[in-house]
Amino acid sequence: MRQVWGRARIVGIVALGAAAVLAMPMQANANAKYAGFVIDANNGKVLYEDRADEYRYPASLTKMMTLYLTFDALSKKRISLTDKMPVSRYAAGRPPTKIGVPAGKTLQVEEAIYSLVTKSANDASVTLAEYLAGSESSFAEMMTRTAHKLGMTKTTYKNANGLPDSGQRTTARDQAKLGIALREHFPQYYKYFSTRSYSFRGRRLGNHNRVLGRMTGVDGIKTGYINASGFNLVSSIKRDGKSLVAVVMGGRSGRSRDNHMVDLLQRTLPKASRSDTGALIAARPNTDAGLTVASVGVLPKTGPMPDMRPAQVLSADERIALAYETSAGEAGSLPQPTSRPVRGRQALANALVGENRSQKLLIPAASAANALAAPVPSNRDIDPTYTGSIGSRAAAPASPNSAWVVQIAASPDVETATGLLAEAKRKVGSPLASAQPFTEPVSKGTQTLHRARFAGFETKDSAWDACAALKRADYACYAVAR
Repeated sequence: MRQVWGRARIVGIVALGAAAVLAMPMQANANAKYAGFVIDANNGKVLYEDRADEYRYPASLTKMMTLYLTFDALSKKRISLTDKMPVSRYAAGRPPTKIGVPAGKTLQVEEAIYSLVTKSANDASVTLAEYLAGSESSFAEMMTRTAHKLGMTKTTYKNANGLPDSGQRTTARDQAKLGIALREHFPQYYKYFSTRSYSFRGRRLGNHNRVLGRMTGVDGIKTGYINASGFNLVSSIKRDGKSLVAVVMGGRSGRSRDNHMVDLLQRTLPKASRSDTGALIAARPNTDAGLTVASVGVLPKTGPMPDMRPAQVLSADERIALAYETSAGEAGSLPQPTSRPVRGRQALANALVGENRSQKLLIPAASAANALAAPVPSNRDIDPTYTGSIGSRAAAPASPNSAWVVQIAASPDVETATGLLAEAKRKVGSPLASAQPFTEPVSKGTQTLHRARFAGFETKDSAWDACAALKRADYACYAVAR
């Protein structure tokens, strides 16, 4: 039975004949890594599928999601195409294919986009991940959450580039959903995928996608290869009002994969509709008694991904509330500071005011009065025993290993905590170049909070220096001995 991805106005039961499913070439039938899928992006009909829901390794198709999150950040003006991203030692050390920017140098966001689309650069992928989320591991968690919200329920990401990882997996159907989401959610940036070549600092980067140019109307999207996956390709074609997204996974060679893709497109395009009937859903239908039931649900017009950091820069009040694990509602109901000595939280508030020193701040009340009574040592807040949640000992996580960590916030929302870390690392720059951002959950009553912390400090002085730099950038900060 051929399956259907419904449109918003499709509400009935659709019977489809098996004869419409294309015959599979013999070579693909004999290839255990193979999976294929073609969908009519105008009406959601599946025009071809073979092992479309079996797990496969995405390889560099992973970069489609890296770019999805990049485009989302651009569309929400969290970053710009001209931002200069620092290249870490870890990013620069990723194995080829890469563009080879040395550690300590910078890479513009648009340069990274072009290098992913053309050369499929692994170092640029990690640089984007670290810039957007603070670390590749945090970014991979965002990728997975976003995939699931797009309906890619069988996809898990562990890195930003598709280098071998046994836990990183997807399906051909899920990759088609991502291809459609890239086209529908970010038409203003989707044009990058049709780039045939790009001049990067005097070097020409040619696109690995050889199907571009072989068929009129093909406008992307991405190739991929690791030994475990075989040769993968997601293609998009728009011609004469028709629109397809096709996936081939597990090709034995780049040429045979490309030839099979062209064959699939040529054979399915005549069957495609010219009628665009609404936004595609991203859900697979269920089957019952030989009929295909079209489930109803609309793929959002805008991306559903969670905010990587707050839409607006947090005020000093909000940062103080986060640093002391106070909810926004509680902070808003608290009295203004009195004329008591400048200690504890008020000292922290003064350090955060910056250009708005004349503004009266609402300082969160102390759930532990000791914090307000204790003097602040020098210009650096030290909390060798407690972090944020004053009155309850913080249990140290097993990783990352670090003699000292610094904490800038605690939030009920892990995305907010992760976003603050990414924002802080980006804003502070070199003092946090080697710092490792991570979040640590802690229970407080019935609420779970997520501490936003940086690891990687072997001495008290290095942690203090990082805190000083964070405070200069208007962030609250504690240095914590482990």
